[in-house]
Amino acid sequence: MSKNESRVRRARQTRIKIAEQLAHRLSVHRSNQHISAQLYSPCGTKVLAAASTMEADIKKAVDGKGGNSAAASQVGKAIAERALKAGVTEVAFDRSGFRYHGRVKALADAAREAGLKF
Repeated sequence: MSKNESRVRRARQTRIKIAEQLAHRLSVHRSNQHISAQLYSPCGTKVLAAASTMEADIKKAVDGKGGNSAAASQVGKAIAERALKAGVTEVAFDRSGFRYHGRVKALADAAREAGLKF
């Protein structure tokens, strides 16, 4: 089993558990250069809010370097503000099979500080 197949398997198990809870899902995806987050409705078909280091305002705030923890913190703050504006305060954190470490942890911590409850 390859590294990516293992990550996808872990992600699938997490998403099954979140679907059973019928909670809003904060999904994170990271690549070598960028990190993005999306907030899904409980049914999982509608995106309520999104934030990414590919957006112009966030890219400007992090000097175009989207692959570090500072950029992940900016994305976490942005997604939390947009979620609160959409009326969502409690979410289930979906790390998409990535380890809760580094950029994923920085995004989650920033979202918590900005007012989201996990």
